[in-house]
Amino acid sequence: MRRKVFDVLASIGGFALVLMLLIAGGLALWGYSFADSSVHSQLAQQQIAFPAKGSTELSSPKIGPYLDQYAGQQLTTGSQAKAYADHYIAVHLSEMPYGGVYSQVSSAARANPTNAALTAEVQTSFQGTTLRGLLLEAYAFSVFATLALWAAIASFVLALVFAVLVGLGIRHARRVPEGDELLGHPAANPEPVTA
Repeated sequence: MRRKVFDVLASIGGFALVLMLLIAGGLALWGYSFADSSVHSQLAQQQIAFPAKGSTELSSPKIGPYLDQYAGQQLTTGSQAKAYADHYIAVHLSEMPYGGVYSQVSSAARANPTNAALTAEVQTSFQGTTLRGLLLEAYAFSVFATLALWAAIASFVLALVFAVLVGLGIRHARRVPEGDELLGHPAANPEPVTA
């Protein structure tokens, strides 16, 4: 195969790879933007606010060290959702009868249907565990958004690298003499005979 033909074919393949990487990067960037804005808008609609700075809730060693940085803020990001779910709701649920585990509270309430306090705990446990699950789901989507952003950046960087390599391949194809073979033929280049 002629060296020039190989260089042109490799450059065409490289150009196709650049296009694929640009498309993948664009889609990943769109995925990031969609997931990030969805998480933000959905959390903002809930209007959940962290306890104010200096509140008694933040003085708790189970809550304060994790939520002090967000004191008084509205919950709008995935990392805030995780902190609120794991270090605010989970702490309050753990202080309920049966650790606030819905299945255990519900079973106890069904076994003792006349206990009004336990029946009320079922509702509280259900609401708390549901909200906690939804907040952790928002956190998971924010992680997916971050991964999509890094994938987009990697795709664009690789596209740039391959674009440079394509340019170098085209440049090399222009400089290679017309008759050069890719691997050369041993018959065309015999070894010199020495006596």
